[in-house]
Amino acid sequence: MGSNVEHANLSVRDVDASVRFLLAAMPDFVVRHDSGPGPGRWVHLGNDATYIALNAMDEPGDALFAHCRPGLNHIGFVVDDADALRERMLAAGYAEGYQPAQHPQRTRVYFVDGDGIEWEFVSYLPGGPALRNDYSAG
Repeated sequence: MGSNVEHANLSVRDVDASVRFLLAAMPDFVVRHDSGPGPGRWVHLGNDATYIALNAMDEPGDALFAHCRPGLNHIGFVVDDADALRERMLAAGYAEGYQPAQHPQRTRVYFVDGDGIEWEFVSYLPGGPALRNDYSAG
């Protein structure tokens, strides 16, 4: 399978305005998930294979990485084996970033490079888009 870019994760001032913009640009995209109104809102917008993650900006000073400014938070790559990648990165001396909850259909690991940029690497179990894009667990 190899590796490929799966998604970009962005913080935005107005999630709904960004959704409208992206749907106008890419009419094949749909809202795959919307966490709902309120603080910490996020939306995944795309198709079965790729998406844009839009996060409502946090207030300046919040500790959640760089989510308190508009722009890129991380880029997500699909890899064959996220656990093996994790071991390689740790052995090479790189620091882990965000540590997500376990999910029955995917393994995600995050690492921070020397510039402080966070990178996500995810591997999926077989099962197709419905299982791959399941938002009900972790």
